[in-house]
Amino acid sequence: MTIGKSPDRENAPSSVAPTEDAVQAADAPSIGRVLSTARIDAGLTVDQVSTATRVRVPIVHAVEEDDFGRCGGDFYARGHIRLIARAVGVDGDELVARYDAAHGGPPAAKRPASQLVDSGPIKVPSRGRPNWAAAMVAAIVAVVALIGFNLVSGKGGHGSTGSASAPLPSGSGTGSVAPAETPAVQPPAPAPSAAAIAAVPADKVTVKLVAEGTSWVSAMNSSGKSLFQNNISDGQDQTFTDPKQIKLVLGNGGAVHAYVNGKDLGLLGKDGQVVHVTYTPGDPQAG
Repeated sequence: MTIGKSPDRENAPSSVAPTEDAVQAADAPSIGRVLSTARIDAGLTVDQVSTATRVRVPIVHAVEEDDFGRCGGDFYARGHIRLIARAVGVDGDELVARYDAAHGGPPAAKRPASQLVDSGPIKVPSRGRPNWAAAMVAAIVAVVALIGFNLVSGKGGHGSTGSASAPLPSGSGTGSVAPAETPAVQPPAPAPSAAAIAAVPADKVTVKLVAEGTSWVSAMNSSGKSLFQNNISDGQDQTFTDPKQIKLVLGNGGAVHAYVNGKDLGLLGKDGQVVHVTYTPGDPQAG
């Protein structure tokens, strides 16, 4: 006797096990947890991240807690994620891709970066047109007065020795005035050498930072004491000395020029690059 297969059993859907990618996505830390962990590993506080990125402290807290509703929309949330990720040294593009996957995908058209902070239209105070007629009249009066002075000085000093008035050129009846000589331009003073800028004893480490832009700087000595935590702007400088080592964290390595133990190391990174570096006595590369 032939026993047929049960229709219900044959057509019953088979259970599908979750994929490995889905399991990994469920186990992966959230975007805020990734940023918070990276900030702590980099030795940065929320205030320091806010200073380096210009993102307000409450927004930094909100992003680390995955509360993106306080960012003001998807466009601003993506910008905040990228800025904070760059400051703490993680891949911002990957985190933005995860954000898009969880919030309906990327926008259809990219908005210009200039709209990241909407400050509203810039109002320029209206100014009246310059009074060119008055300026021309003043210039003519000045030229006539100068010509009259030269003519009077020339007549009064004619035939006398040691006259201080300069003779008019030939054809001076037209009232033309010889142009004054342009003073020679002094060459710029030579820049001080690196040895003169940061020469130090061999048994200590000395680091001099000169800003060529704006960057947040943190400096600690060998005992872990904070020597400096603040922004330095174009033209400003800071010098740190310790018998053993100086540890630096820079929010924008492309804006900081370093002189270490009397040697010029140039810029410490690229624009926007977060740099962690330590220097000791002797050759700068030893740090």
